[in-house]
Amino acid sequence: MRSEEKIFIQALQGKKTSRPPIWLMRQAGRYLPEYKEVRKEAGSFLDLCFNPELATEVTLQPIRRYSFDASILFSDILVIPHALGQKLWFAEGEGPKLEALKGEEDFEHLTAANLHEILGPVYQTVRNLRQSLPKETALIGFAGAPWTVASYMIEGGGTKDFMKLKKWAFGKPALFQRLIDLLVDVTADYLLKQVEAGAEALQIFDSWAGVIPAAELKRWSLDPIERIAKKVKAAHPSIPVIAFPRGVGLGYLSFAESGVIDCLSLDQGLPLSWIKSNLQSKKVVQGNLDPVSLLVGGEHLETSVGAILKNLDGGPFVFNLGHGIIQYTNPDHVTLLVELVCGSD
Repeated sequence: MRSEEKIFIQALQGKKTSRPPIWLMRQAGRYLPEYKEVRKEAGSFLDLCFNPELATEVTLQPIRRYSFDASILFSDILVIPHALGQKLWFAEGEGPKLEALKGEEDFEHLTAANLHEILGPVYQTVRNLRQSLPKETALIGFAGAPWTVASYMIEGGGTKDFMKLKKWAFGKPALFQRLIDLLVDVTADYLLKQVEAGAEALQIFDSWAGVIPAAELKRWSLDPIERIAKKVKAAHPSIPVIAFPRGVGLGYLSFAESGVIDCLSLDQGLPLSWIKSNLQSKKVVQGNLDPVSLLVGGEHLETSVGAILKNLDGGPFVFNLGHGIIQYTNPDHVTLLVELVCGSD
């Protein structure tokens, strides 16, 4: 089946589909018992990301269970700083840890010389998936947006106040721009390699865009994402690009005006009527069920899904969450979600 015949790709092209296509962020992950078994076999999380056989397996697991319309490559946004030479590890129960960049001297140690050699296993996973996925299932490649990746590189991991990141952006804007420029170039190259390996659509995750002051949003989030998308589309004009600037509120309006972003993935903080009137009239939209609604399940899930479908199913639309699946989610709740969205299809 050609990409353009797949319901997910049709929706990203702005076509009204017979039903909303559905996939979920973090659909391959810790809520599935079969994932936990493979995770034990892999060793570390990073080892799993760089093992094409095991990464392929965990990517396919939710497709076998739920027949989602799209499958997203199993990897992590922080493989980019790892490939640039920044020390990265995943502490059990704590998340990612990096040897934080402190200034220009640390920045000078970053190099893209071995980028594709280091990321070669990821490209192999993409090739494996194109061979293994059902013919009707689209394959999504992805990367983190420069602002979000830079946040981990500078903070050394997760953070609540983003103080170190903002001190760079506000206090050392020229140096911070150099880091953003580097991340734009290597991220575009990384996504191009994913497309060459078989990815049919791309999502750029700017998970921490919501902490950028409104006046700086264009400079540090929208512009870098657009630059990446332009580089990709210069080589592959038909590849749809999804942007997920989580938490930017009214800032989504500027993303909706972009000529190189095909779809906006929306967080749960946006009113459905506002999405319909202000965003869906300009752009394909994706989202935006609260992951906690999926965690809770039952009547609340049914009501929440019904409201999203009532408001957004009239235009080009992809059903998804407002963020990733919570690890404690009952897999049966996902089964119910798929039934609610897809009906008897």
